[in-house]
Amino acid sequence: MIAVVTVSHGSDEVLRPFLASVAGASRQPLRVVVVDNKPLGSEARAIAAEFGAEYLSDTNRGYGHGINTGVASLHETPAWVLICNPDLVLAPESIDILRAIGESDPSIGAVGPRILNADGTTYASARALPSIRTGVGHALFANVWTSNPWTRRYLQGNGGEPHRRDSGWLSGACLLIRGSTFVELNGFDDSYFMYFEDVDLGYRMQQAGHRCVYEPLAAVTHTGAHSTQAESARMLAAHHESANRFLSRKYHGVLLWPLRQAIAVGLWVRSRFQQRRGTH
Repeated sequence: MIAVVTVSHGSDEVLRPFLASVAGASRQPLRVVVVDNKPLGSEARAIAAEFGAEYLSDTNRGYGHGINTGVASLHETPAWVLICNPDLVLAPESIDILRAIGESDPSIGAVGPRILNADGTTYASARALPSIRTGVGHALFANVWTSNPWTRRYLQGNGGEPHRRDSGWLSGACLLIRGSTFVELNGFDDSYFMYFEDVDLGYRMQQAGHRCVYEPLAAVTHTGAHSTQAESARMLAAHHESANRFLSRKYHGVLLWPLRQAIAVGLWVRSRFQQRRGTH
């Protein structure tokens, strides 16, 4: 069984074209689950029924929790699970391309597609796991010196000539993960309300010996982060909080306490700076 699980958060406008694209993304039967974490006034239930998808109403405890809830509702471990945002349109046979790569090697735990922005440019969806060096360099210089070596190392050449390769982590906006791998790792860590749950998943996959592979021959188009645009300041703060949570867990231990404090202060300052800049 191949399952498709998405989380809707006021996503009525984009949910219909997403579900319409799912059927053509695979020649295999698909079990599709829509988890609605903003059900009040939502038409997601009716839209899901229109396309034969299963519908679950959930409290909003974040993206990772929503995906975990959707996978748990299957009551059996699927061979593969496509985890994705609803504001996507999947290219024909894209799921089958990803699955074929995953099944070519049992060490592959997840495969991610090329994610195209609405303007046709490539989103950097397959990146290196953040370290202190690359993280600080990318945070400080990404917006003012786009070709800096830390950002290039972190983004792993995304946007350049596309080719299949291993990656530290794959964007949770769209990735196909082996069902047994998802169960083994207990899914996403839902203490991340939003952002970095995919980074954390990639890190735990690497620790457990599972590969993350980027396959650009499979493509999806991201039509827009509709659910976060109206709350950009709050989401920016959440991004930095999640980054601090991930790095603090990665660099744990008593001796690294000063480093964790420095990371926390630096991320707080960067978050406040970006929020202030966004209001002017």
